[in-house]
Amino acid sequence: MLDRVIVITGASAGIGRAVAELAAADGAAVVLSARRADALDAIAAAITAKGGRALAVPGDVTRESDMTALVSRAIAAFGRVDVMLCNAGIGFHDRFEATTPEIMRRLVNVNLMGTLYAASAAMAHFRQRGAGHLIAVSSIVGRRGIAGSAVYAATKSAQIGLIEAIRSEVFGTNIHASVVYPVATRTEFRAAIKRDFGHEVRGRGPEQSAERVAAAIIECIRHPRPEVYPFPKAKWLSVVAVVAPRLADKLVQKYSRRKV
Repeated sequence: MLDRVIVITGASAGIGRAVAELAAADGAAVVLSARRADALDAIAAAITAKGGRALAVPGDVTRESDMTALVSRAIAAFGRVDVMLCNAGIGFHDRFEATTPEIMRRLVNVNLMGTLYAASAAMAHFRQRGAGHLIAVSSIVGRRGIAGSAVYAATKSAQIGLIEAIRSEVFGTNIHASVVYPVATRTEFRAAIKRDFGHEVRGRGPEQSAERVAAAIIECIRHPRPEVYPFPKAKWLSVVAVVAPRLADKLVQKYSRRKV
């Protein structure tokens, strides 16, 4: 039984929803946050109907006050927070020079500032308790950027640096920090790009289900470790990017994506 209180941002769909459903089915209490209140309510209702514990707390990760309130609501409802899963994120695909300052700011605000605000709210509680687990859902492109995702990759790399630094700060304590590196995942991610920016993204390369990523995250919650590669072969790209960057340049061309 997974006896944890898990707070999840970006919980209305995709990886966040999959983690919530899987964790709740295994006994965890889940606190769901996203902007779409109706979707959160439906997920929480479905979980509680099956005997699980769930609380929907609508909020925007780009607002510091919302993330502070999220942690406070979780503590009020369940007495503590054991895990903060920083999962909320958005994508964009186009050449760097076609990425407007407005789009840059939006990516940074959601992907990076959203992670910082959620992490900050959770870490204050973890420090007070002397225990906790901070997990950021990054991307394999955070380890090795690809064409068309320059600013997105930058925000995902920033998440990695954040977790690595926090991991050094809490070394030797009962506070853990982990980063997850999914490859392309079958979620609403690309549909959201079309909705928000008016174009589709297509490409080659490995894909995985949100449920596969969720299972890897649950395993990390059970047995904390610094890095999680839900698609294990992707770890080799991280290695090649460090030891042979020119080779990595060639390899990523094979998995290029295009704007439609």
